Amino acid sequence: MAIAKAERLMNLALCLLGTRRPLSKRELRESIEAYVESFGPEKASAGSDDSFNRMFERDKDDLRELGLVIETVENLDGEVGYLARRDSNRLPPITLDAEEAAALGLAAKVWQQARLAGAASGALQKLRAAGLPEDVDPYEAHGALEPRIPVHEAAFEPLMLACRDRRPVVFDYRKATAARPETRHVEPWALECWRGHWYMAGWDRDRGAERVFRLSRITGKVRSRGGAFTAEVPDVVTVRETVASWAGETADRSALIRLRTGAGYPLRAKATAVRELGDGWDELEIPYGHGLDAWLVEFGPDVVVLEPAELRADVVDRLRAVAKG
Repeated sequence: MAIAKAERLMNLALCLLGTRRPLSKRELRESIEAYVESFGPEKASAGSDDSFNRMFERDKDDLRELGLVIETVENLDGEVGYLARRDSNRLPPITLDAEEAAALGLAAKVWQQARLAGAASGALQKLRAAGLPEDVDPYEAHGALEPRIPVHEAAFEPLMLACRDRRPVVFDYRKATAARPETRHVEPWALECWRGHWYMAGWDRDRGAERVFRLSRITGKVRSRGGAFTAEVPDVVTVRETVASWAGETADRSALIRLRTGAGYPLRAKATAVRELGDGWDELEIPYGHGLDAWLVEFGPDVVVLEPAELRADVVDRLRAVAKG
């Protein structure tokens, strides 16, 4: 869920939970910042009422789907109001058995970043106070399972905070086919990990379009910039789907390559057929989709494209671009 929508839903939920009397649509429209920014008096138009009503109904349905009990009450004047009574939305006492506590402990150990580790530790302390079994240590090692989400890139934390606070950023980025980095001005939306690598999706101001960036290709520091976002943040940001399409996950054809023996294990994992050629080379058949040429370039001299001809030409063009610098 995009940060803007999540913040709007949270504010609406707090407003409905905090009131002692039903609040009308008009009162909610004038009280919640996101509604004021989008449908305030200075932005009033012929269609603004209809747009607000549609957004409010969607938000209300989303909160109910998340489990919030929202009552609709009509007063003596026939005006409809809304509220969420605390007694109707109070969670039952938390009871956790040993297996559930172990699962929470494993989840808390996933993050290696100090900032996130502190939040996880605080959450577990609250759960212990609310009923976590005293004889269970959620941090105790359970078997050989040691989950980790590796975050080695220095850009991760500043980008995570920029996504949370909706702050534009500037950084130097080196594309796979470029010898030198170039400056990018981006409005960051979301961070996701895909196959051991972190990616950030956002609005590239210089190109006027949505882009996905691999954090390991960001060089230097990520610098924050003042001002608000200029592009609307989508409700759903498809980072993994975009990266998967680059890696050929949506492939509908096959490519034939030669791969040096003992190299390119990610390519071997994707291969549908492997044949030993001898002299230190193997022949692989792999799925061919958009972006496969950029991925193959990363393996340098360990890969030679045999078929199709257009893929071979694309890889050669990318290698020549890198060689020229």
